[in-house]
Amino acid sequence: IKMAGESKYMHTDGPEKNEETEIVVNVGGVRQVFYGDNLNQYPETRLAELVNCLSGGYDSIFSLCDDYDPGKREFYFDRDPDAFKCIIDVYYFGEIHMKKGICPICFKNEMEFWKVDLKFLDDCCKTHLSEKKEELEEIARRVQLILDDLGVDASENRWKRCQKYIWKFMEKPESSYPARVIAVLSFLFILISSIVMCVGTIPDLQVVDPEGNRMEHPTLDSIETVCIGWFTMEYVLRLISSPNKLYFALSFMNIVDVLAILPFYVSLILTHLGAKLMELSNVQQAVQALRIMRIARIFKLARHSSGLQTLTYALKRSFKELGLLLMYLAVGIFVFSALGYTMEQSHPETLFKSIPQSFWWAIITMTTVGYGDIYPKTTLGKLNAAISFLCGVIAIALPIHPIINNFVRYYNKQRVLETAAKHELELMELNSAEGKGANSRSEPEDCAREGKEGSLCSSRLKVSHSDTFIHLLSEEKHYRTRLQSCK
Repeated sequence: IKMAGESKYMHTDGPEKNEETEIVVNVGGVRQVFYGDNLNQYPETRLAELVNCLSGGYDSIFSLCDDYDPGKREFYFDRDPDAFKCIIDVYYFGEIHMKKGICPICFKNEMEFWKVDLKFLDDCCKTHLSEKKEELEEIARRVQLILDDLGVDASENRWKRCQKYIWKFMEKPESSYPARVIAVLSFLFILISSIVMCVGTIPDLQVVDPEGNRMEHPTLDSIETVCIGWFTMEYVLRLISSPNKLYFALSFMNIVDVLAILPFYVSLILTHLGAKLMELSNVQQAVQALRIMRIARIFKLARHSSGLQTLTYALKRSFKELGLLLMYLAVGIFVFSALGYTMEQSHPETLFKSIPQSFWWAIITMTTVGYGDIYPKTTLGKLNAAISFLCGVIAIALPIHPIINNFVRYYNKQRVLETAAKHELELMELNSAEGKGANSRSEPEDCAREGKEGSLCSSRLKVSHSDTFIHLLSEEKHYRTRLQSCK
């Protein structure tokens, strides 16, 4: 590449060979000179087509560029010069690296314009591009969900419309004020039920039945029954209104809901019918075991807490780090428990009776808990214990940083996606309100307040959205989008 001001053009009367052809390209104000022998390495690219377009007339020239100066033999393009400087590396190095600060989607669109295949993009840049695509798809999915909630399709029957309304009412607290009230009530019932479960185990608040067995206070039982009734009604309504009932039933959080409700009804059945089929003591043991399963309802809080959901996702993404942590601890526990057992055998009052029994000592030592129920008494045993808890601190500390990073990255990403989806809706409202005057209402407000049909509302919003930045919501392709300029 040479700057155009430093080069002398060769003008000959006869036809020039493609290898000797020199073309000047002006991209966004940056002028550069190319030679045919370099461009013809990839004949399907736009720059290579410029070499042969001069003989085809102005129609052929303007089909490839935005403007052309025949006096200077200079082609003009209204494109991003920074991305262009990266793309032309393919003619000299056979691969392309995306500079830091360039939007991956913009860069992909630039490569498509210059007709350069994505296979020349380096693997690290492809990874960045795929991550950005996933983010755009997530934003589009969130926006589409909001669009679907703006109205009800007229083609749906009354039951379908009622089903969709119940689903929004129970699953989407942000959809309306009553839905937020229901979400708060559900959260309070979870807390009350958990508190009742804990308070019911206090001996001073328990009562004695005619057989002399302690049982929960009847008032607490009544509160528990009300809470279970709320949970049951909530689950049934969500199941009935669910668009995909099989997916709903197999979802992890919904399985947790079932586990939180089921013990109450099973214990109720065993209490009234089980006594006829088995001994009373066996019935009481079974009921007690089932009542312990009530602790599963505390996991229902994850439905109303974005922090718990983020933590769950971070743990899922950190399986490798957690596996390394468990492996380090398992190796250390085995080694130090075997050494501790061997070193303590010489002491007559040793507490290390066997290697499996020493596992417990190694676990509480490496995790720095140290209950003190098992401890070494020899000098070598104490030295082994000191080394074991030092190694335990190191083994635990090593994988913690990646796990924290996964949590922070996912949490920040969710906030960015939420903000981007809201901004997209604001742009759609502004575009839909253009031409209606300063006092006209936005399209979503019109649809919600005037009760217009949902399909018409959604289509009008999508049309107004056509010149913004998420092309996944529209089937049309546009020459310039917001993403092409988000440097």
